[in-house]
Amino acid sequence: MKTLDLATSSLRDVNQALHEQSGECTEREWKITGARGDHNIACGLDAALSVDIEGHAGYYCAGMNKKAHVVVHGNTGQGVAENMMSGIVRVKGQASQSAGATAHGGLLVIEGDAGARCGISMKGVEIVVGGDVGHMSCFMAQAGALVVCGDAGDALGDSLYETKIFVKGSVASLGADCVEKEMRQEHLDYLADLLNRAGMDEDPASFKRYGSARQLYNFKVDNVSAY
Repeated sequence: MKTLDLATSSLRDVNQALHEQSGECTEREWKITGARGDHNIACGLDAALSVDIEGHAGYYCAGMNKKAHVVVHGNTGQGVAENMMSGIVRVKGQASQSAGATAHGGLLVIEGDAGARCGISMKGVEIVVGGDVGHMSCFMAQAGALVVCGDAGDALGDSLYETKIFVKGSVASLGADCVEKEMRQEHLDYLADLLNRAGMDEDPASFKRYGSARQLYNFKVDNVSAY
């Protein structure tokens, strides 16, 4: 394992060393030490690397990730794993707002709580949150899944499309066009597999499923107040 220290190296040099592995990969395992809320750590990775970040990360940590497995041993700021395409990003602590925003694929695991707008405009990523999520989570979400092992804030799933939402705890309120749906065996099986991959010891039967009522796909004058 190769160690990069943000206390002695610039963030640009640290990220450059990781980016160079997308050509000829000479080292699979990396450790980044000295993180004190630095922004944009391990962004734009495009190789099957294992990256451990020791400490707290700031904005957009592991953004645009492809293939890499990134673990943050601390908290993260806004937009962790934003626009992720593939790979795995795991946050051992808490995440700020807009976690997994616009992400197209991969798995994002937040072991603690996530702030507002978790999964905003998500496009295929799977997000598992061990604690609570804030208001407007899954706003305009298009595909993928959000699993919340705690509670969800106001306006969950507002204006969503086909994203699957599973919540174990309470939901403060549902957003426009988001409704509770039947939890069938196919959903229990899918959720069990996702929880297992995320390393969460939870009973799928204790969750409720939410999704789109499909009333806002096309403009209807009767729904004008909801747009």
